[in-house]
Amino acid sequence: MGIIRGRMSATSQERVFIGLGTNLGADLDRNLHDAVEAIGRLPHTSVVRVSSFLSSAPWGVAEQPRFLNAVAEIRTQLEPLPLLHALKKLEIELGRVPTYRWGPRVIDFDIILYGSRVVDLPDLKIPHPHYQEREFVLRPLAEIAPELVANR
Repeated sequence: MGIIRGRMSATSQERVFIGLGTNLGADLDRNLHDAVEAIGRLPHTSVVRVSSFLSSAPWGVAEQPRFLNAVAEIRTQLEPLPLLHALKKLEIELGRVPTYRWGPRVIDFDIILYGSRVVDLPDLKIPHPHYQEREFVLRPLAEIAPELVANR
């Protein structure tokens, strides 16, 4: 059992921030571009803006290649759990193969913020529980939405 606080009307679009990361493949830049395009094809979803790409050291498990990270701002009518499921499906379509927690991956999506909603479910926590500890999220987020990190 979990908690989701906040709802939107059937026609409104919520302001959502998605963290993207990749450290496997011949062209990490292309991985992120493909991921952003794929997000934009989700139903009732549009990409508003995307941060610059940031090279960063791995977080959690250090013995792996460096990551290329970004944050995308989207508008969506998808509720948080359906959005999570859609993003997980996109990860597989884009070539992600399950390994171990914080391991290398072709693409990774994290829902960082979903409007002002708070979600506390076993498989989904919003705001993302570690985003304020991760420079590779905060720097790109500050670039596209400085008002969200000004008070940290």
